[in-house]
Amino acid sequence: MASVAETEFAGYVGFDEFRAGLPSGRFRVVVDPKLARRYVSQRLLLMIVVMPVIGLGIALALLGARWTGALMVAAGIVFHRLVLWQAPHILLHMAARDPKVYEHATQHGLMEIRRA
Repeated sequence: MASVAETEFAGYVGFDEFRAGLPSGRFRVVVDPKLARRYVSQRLLLMIVVMPVIGLGIALALLGARWTGALMVAAGIVFHRLVLWQAPHILLHMAARDPKVYEHATQHGLMEIRRA
């Protein structure tokens, strides 16, 4: 059975306290994966990076460099899926380093901070 300390929210935890307490295990962080995917994708401008790589791969394939083009298309798709798969970890990493990301993530329900 979970103790009361594990299930209680930490209330408001400031960025400096969060940053100092996270490596020592004073907080348990719960990240909503669906919201994290959307936020990380928008914050990193993922589509603006991936679409030209895929487009260039398609252009190369149409111009005769089929294998190079296919590899670029595959690399773009794999990179996109990898970032979305790792979005909760990326969000936690970003929140531990940038106070603006931390505030946005905690205030908009992307992350919950609980006392460990």
